[in-house]
Amino acid sequence: MSETGLPDAPACGRNRAPILGELRRLLADSRSVLEIGSGTGQHAVYFAPRLPHLCWQSSDRADNLPGIRAWLAHCPSPNLPPPLELDVDRAWPELQVDAVFTANSLHIMAESSVAALFRQPPRVLRPGGQLLVYGPMKIAGDYIGPGNADFDQWLHQRDPASGIRDLEWLDGLAAAAGLERRELNFLPANNQLVAWRNRAAPAGYRQSTTSSYQ
Repeated sequence: MSETGLPDAPACGRNRAPILGELRRLLADSRSVLEIGSGTGQHAVYFAPRLPHLCWQSSDRADNLPGIRAWLAHCPSPNLPPPLELDVDRAWPELQVDAVFTANSLHIMAESSVAALFRQPPRVLRPGGQLLVYGPMKIAGDYIGPGNADFDQWLHQRDPASGIRDLEWLDGLAAAAGLERRELNFLPANNQLVAWRNRAAPAGYRQSTTSSYQ
């Protein structure tokens, strides 16, 4: 808990500014985002007022919704609707958005849940929409930084079904869902922000690959 008595995820405070820097660019032409696994809601209340052109729709499992509602009440923003109940392993709400965003979630979920998450974006994304994923990943089987190897070991000890995912495996899940990777951004603390986009992208969209941090 924070000093305010609200649920607190310290990692949100550490990573939110670098993520925002990428989201400003990636979501410049978007109008709506569905956040999967909003957790405490701290990312939502930070990003929404700084991206006022977006409707930022938070979501999570039922047991996390009270904390998200508390943060939204503490830091209200006109582009922050009430959170939705969403479990990636169950049916998703009926909605259409320009982007799906999730942060620090894939390494917590079981592999089957990660696969379920990647199957759903085509059902909720508008044509040319994006799936944006932030967190630690392995690339070509290698950890990005020695700290991630230790973190992965801790995750497996805590829950054998969790763990840092391979980017190539995620690319395969995305491809099966009709998405293709357009960007791989390296952010501080050995984390990545990956953008996949519907293959049916709008005319004139240009592919780019950036590495904002080394």
